[in-house]
Amino acid sequence: MTLSEALSQGLQVTAIGLIIVFGVLIILMLVMMLMKVIFYRPEDGNTPKKAEAPVTGATTVAVPDDGELIAVLTAAIAASLNTSTYHLNIKSYRRVDTSAPAWNRAGLRDVIDARF
Repeated sequence: MTLSEALSQGLQVTAIGLIIVFGVLIILMLVMMLMKVIFYRPEDGNTPKKAEAPVTGATTVAVPDDGELIAVLTAAIAASLNTSTYHLNIKSYRRVDTSAPAWNRAGLRDVIDARF
């Protein structure tokens, strides 16, 4: 087999492989689009919305300063980990979105458990 025959055969195999890969990707894309058409339910405009509670008076909420909030968070984390607050160092805090899917919360919990 000469060099030119080997190169042409290699190019043929490469071209056939690329055609198969992109063909399967196109088929997967079409299947996903079909699943969206079948299973997607658009939100109706006539669905009842949540009624807001009427405000009857002024309410005051005591917001603790950052030092108190960090102390409370540190104590809660130490209690859940069964450790002393001496071993914990909270550098920052932020609210976690509670409307996240269950798999997202489970993954976040796994990451937190792996660190401690």
